[in-house]
Amino acid sequence: MNIGFAMCGSLCTFEKVFSAMQSVAQEHTLIPIMSEPSCTIDSRFGTGQAHIQRITEICGRAPLYAIEDVEPIGPKKILDALIIAPCTGNTLAKLAHSIADGPVTMAAKSHLRNSRPILIAISTNDGLAGAAENIGKLLGRKNYYFVPFGQDDPFNKPTSIVADFSKILPALTCMLDGQQIQPILL
Repeated sequence: MNIGFAMCGSLCTFEKVFSAMQSVAQEHTLIPIMSEPSCTIDSRFGTGQAHIQRITEICGRAPLYAIEDVEPIGPKKILDALIIAPCTGNTLAKLAHSIADGPVTMAAKSHLRNSRPILIAISTNDGLAGAAENIGKLLGRKNYYFVPFGQDDPFNKPTSIVADFSKILPALTCMLDGQQIQPILL
């Protein structure tokens, strides 16, 4: 299957996401997509250029990172499914409110026009605060599925949640069967 794999700017999770990406790439053809922050920010977690290179090695193709590059996803029915990992609170809010102002959100909007599924692997510091209502909105919408998630540091960051990225492949398998992987909360 042709699976879109979109990455947002939760840079601290990239190593775990790359591992999951490799697992998915062993079973499916991946079309990588990156948000602007994920491919331009240089941080203690690596440079934007190093992230692009790593994704290119895993997927066998360079990532798409411009709106005009991802817009044809829907009209041309390029993807069977789309994974957004990590999905930041910012991207989550845009998805919940149908805002398509970057490559990841445009890829999602374009993909949804074909009633095809999207798998969200969340990573946000306000998942149990401001982002909670957006999680709820997407949980109730058709074609959105979630990778199991939980608090990553309940005492030091009590509202922060992150997906278990090692569960992306089994969550994808369930999603392709029309099922939400369970349990969703860790």
